[in-house]
Amino acid sequence: MKWMLNLSLVLSVLIAASCNKGGADKIVIGNFGSLTGTEATFGVSTRDGIILAMEELNKNGGVLGKQVELKAYDNQGKPEEARLSVEKLINVDNVVAVLGEVASTRSLAGAPVAQQNKVPMISPSSTNPMVTQKGDYIFRVCFIDPFQGEVIAKFAYNTLGLRKAAIFRDSKSDYSMGLSKFFENKFVSLGGTIVGDEKYAAGDSDFKAQLTNLKSKQPEFMYVPGYYTEVGLIARQARELGVKIPLMGGDGWDSTVLKEIGGEAVEGNYFSNHYTVEDPRPEVQNFIKNYKARFGTVPDSLAALSYDSAQVLFDSIKRAGSVEGPKLRDAIAATKNFPGVTGVITLNENRDAVKSAVVLQVVDGKFKFKETINP
Repeated sequence: MKWMLNLSLVLSVLIAASCNKGGADKIVIGNFGSLTGTEATFGVSTRDGIILAMEELNKNGGVLGKQVELKAYDNQGKPEEARLSVEKLINVDNVVAVLGEVASTRSLAGAPVAQQNKVPMISPSSTNPMVTQKGDYIFRVCFIDPFQGEVIAKFAYNTLGLRKAAIFRDSKSDYSMGLSKFFENKFVSLGGTIVGDEKYAAGDSDFKAQLTNLKSKQPEFMYVPGYYTEVGLIARQARELGVKIPLMGGDGWDSTVLKEIGGEAVEGNYFSNHYTVEDPRPEVQNFIKNYKARFGTVPDSLAALSYDSAQVLFDSIKRAGSVEGPKLRDAIAATKNFPGVTGVITLNENRDAVKSAVVLQVVDGKFKFKETINP
């Protein structure tokens, strides 16, 4: 009798898990991100973009006749917490897919868990090439750093006519280190010169020694592909040292907190990004209007990308007609010409999105469109 009771318990657990995955009345999806910590604006914007997409879907009847439910966890900006969050989403919450992370380092921590369990994972905004190399269940809806590095290299060399660059990179960030490498390769291939290269570590607050050294090399601009938390401080200290050249960076700058930290020092500087709020396309303007109505703020690129990642997931579930891992994986991989807020999304054979990028300039605390650069 005891073995029969144990068998009954096992069956009940399996049935419950099946129901949670896409059973009687709901489909559960997961999100992991930095809802607290130094990069909290990234995690909050990402979660809110997913929520908006989910609420719009549910108002229109859901998908496969079911409502969608979101389980979201705060990884506090820590890779180990990111891995644990994905484990919990898959093994406890029985999600059909995972959306996240923003930072490449944390996506690299969570992706092996999703791959091992054959649960599709779509990163909205991790740009390091290694993320999707973790396996065939790992996707992204953003461009990748080999292209993003080229964007600022081309803009600085071709548009601004600059020839001498310095690099100031975060040694603890896969994102910053990779982006620096790709920028350097392209800028040099165009005919530019890297006159100085210094490193800092996430969490540092005093950058004056490195900035003084870079200033002595007399660059025409400085490439700082970090996150807004350090970039704002770097800009402020650079100006205090009399560094008047432009600073340039990547999508990690995209936060209203950049201006709060850097003040006037961030004015006039440039960074590459995924979309601009000035884009007149209906997909963009309707998204901005609905996001502002729901959350009371203008959406950054992280919100736009996460909205797109959720929309791609929902579209894939519809096309698959199923939430089973292999079928859903195949449907996501087949995504072509999807009209996203951040551009038309087509996933290539490496499960990466092929898309244009924009260059923005900080003007009066806002991010003003300067140029579009195509792959």
